[in-house]
Amino acid sequence: MTRNIEVLEDDESSNTIDISNTSDWFHFQKAEDSEDPFKMGLEEIKKLRGLGTNFKRKINRDFSKAFVGKDGAETQQNLLQQAISGYALFDLVEPTYNLEYLSKIYEVSTYNYAAINAKVSNIVGLGYMFTETSKAKDAMDAITDQKQVDRARAKIDRIKTQLDRWLDDCNEEESFTETLIKAYTDLEATGNGYIEIGRTTAGDIGYIGHIPAKTMRVRRFRDGFIQLLYGKAVYFRNFGDLETPSPIAGQEDRPNEIIHLKKYTPMNNYYGVPDIIAAQQALAGNEFAGRYNLDYFENKAVPRYIITVKGAKLSPESERKLLEFFQVGLKGKNHRSLYIPLPADTPDSKTEFKMEPIEAGEQESSFNIYRKSNRDEILLAHRVPISKIGIPEGINLAAARDADKTFKEQVCRPSQDRLEKKLNYLIAEKTDVVQLKFNELSLTDEETQSRIDEIYLRMQVITPNEVRIRKNMTTVDGGDEMVDLKPQQVADQKAKSTGNKKRDQQRSANAPDKSGEARNPKGDGPKVK
Repeated sequence: MTRNIEVLEDDESSNTIDISNTSDWFHFQKAEDSEDPFKMGLEEIKKLRGLGTNFKRKINRDFSKAFVGKDGAETQQNLLQQAISGYALFDLVEPTYNLEYLSKIYEVSTYNYAAINAKVSNIVGLGYMFTETSKAKDAMDAITDQKQVDRARAKIDRIKTQLDRWLDDCNEEESFTETLIKAYTDLEATGNGYIEIGRTTAGDIGYIGHIPAKTMRVRRFRDGFIQLLYGKAVYFRNFGDLETPSPIAGQEDRPNEIIHLKKYTPMNNYYGVPDIIAAQQALAGNEFAGRYNLDYFENKAVPRYIITVKGAKLSPESERKLLEFFQVGLKGKNHRSLYIPLPADTPDSKTEFKMEPIEAGEQESSFNIYRKSNRDEILLAHRVPISKIGIPEGINLAAARDADKTFKEQVCRPSQDRLEKKLNYLIAEKTDVVQLKFNELSLTDEETQSRIDEIYLRMQVITPNEVRIRKNMTTVDGGDEMVDLKPQQVADQKAKSTGNKKRDQQRSANAPDKSGEARNPKGDGPKVK
């Protein structure tokens, strides 16, 4: 007896996740001609805006030449024109790695995105302050009259306020910190960052902004940069160069200047290389593992249960429908149901119906251990502790604090020093009294820091104004003098510093970990669960 098979369709429609350009995702090497805007033909170069009249004439003169032979015979092709590109015409150096794809993977790779943002936030995102230069400190130390010291302090405070206002006024759309965040994000993502400096007709700095790194190329003779964007070519000078004319626009153009930030690599003297290049295999592995899991859920063709029927004969049409159900119907819709009407039992035959679960257990993604290994490799290349991108399980609290200290001393502070040196060239054009200094990642809370300051003030190590300057506060009259302690306070301070008081010794021994460094109890110490 034959019975029909019916497939009950689910009401819910399946959602398909599409990753565009998956076949071309992992391209770190030099870009193809269609991907690099500087690899354009001669006719496209002639259509660019921003080119001067003399430069266009030079193009036509150089590439209108033909290869001529005997009696006026000549070639039908211009070999120079075939080989020309924006790099050759503008005399640029081609980057080692594809800047366009380096910009893309900043967004598509979770751990690369998180590590870059962690470094940017802790290097330039914490803000900045102005501190006295060595020259100013020497001049202050030479002043003996307290009134003159107070007047000098007030003048320095006014200079700091004026500089802070000037930096923000140099860009109407974004603050100075926002400009630095954009440029440093480019630096970490592509290995190169560009800060544009524009001057007024009087020669003073009047504009400070950011230029996307993927649109910039370095000239071979290091005499400037070329930007190609929206069909226009623009030339930029090196910062401080006020004389070099534009090679593409001539004397009629007054080029802006560029501060070029780059991550050094011994493989290239013109461009920098980002940290993620060292972990490119791990980056690709995570992408392919994630794509594998997406393919599994999108194309899964395994039902939750399998139904077996014994004692009933299926017609060829029913068998065909059943086969189509498993091959096509379940793909991407693995929660669909299969309905099979059964015949009644007869004295000669008995129909048996049985359902067996196939995937009744919890479904987990594949390559979890492999993906964690790749995550660690990516963070290792960036030298960012995992505690800075979240709080994963199993992290030892004491080890996390040590990792934060290493991150501050080996990654953040050296990077801040290098960036401060370049930015202080801008400040030096305004004054030599103060210099820019970035706020550092703090490893102590406010309560602990206040106790440290109190101890230093009582021991006459620092003055109140030194504390106020570090906290970016204005100085006060008389704040350059050491704190004058009473005799009883001097005796108490001496006892505390030598640790002679038994009561203080007991308090120190019973102090909780929150007041100082975390410590490991027996074993590995507390972990985040």
